[in-house]
Amino acid sequence: MATKIRLQRHGRKSYAFYSIVIADVRAPRDGKFTEKIGTYNPNTNPATVDLKFDRALYWVECGAQPTDTVRNILSGEGVYLMKHLRGGVKKGAFDEATCEAKFAAWKADKQKGLNQVTAKNEAEKKAAAAAKLEAEKKANEEIAKKVADKKAAEAVAQAEAEAAAKAEEVAEEAAAEAEGETTETPAEA
Repeated sequence: MATKIRLQRHGRKSYAFYSIVIADVRAPRDGKFTEKIGTYNPNTNPATVDLKFDRALYWVECGAQPTDTVRNILSGEGVYLMKHLRGGVKKGAFDEATCEAKFAAWKADKQKGLNQVTAKNEAEKKAAAAAKLEAEKKANEEIAKKVADKKAAEAVAQAEAEAAAKAEEVAEEAAAEAEGETTETPAEA
């Protein structure tokens, strides 16, 4: 029986996530499988992989052929590196402790790189949020300035209207006094 390590699609439209399965070559993509060895979610940044490392290593050493995508996933998780290191142990190039030390060093370096990517993404998000907040503050200041200018213009217009009304009243009073003087003058005579 020819065995493949491949992805089995799950999820909804435009939001797929996958199970990593061991299946017969003749089985359909989402059909019967021998064993499920993990999951892969490409929708997160970076992509999330949950893998049963020992079982994946077992199947790779047994000769199961992975698809291209699964090969990249297994390489990223270190399955092929461990297979290579175990081959060195079998040949006597180094012992099991050295194999484990090399793998642990590789894993620590990989984790450091992932942490840097995560930190960079968080920093970019914070910078974008700060820029957005700054732009919003600037827009709010401009709106507040326009509102203040409009209120000042309304206050000036109202003051001018009041001054005009007062001037009109003063003019009417002056006219009334002038009329009163002209009417009083003939009565006195």
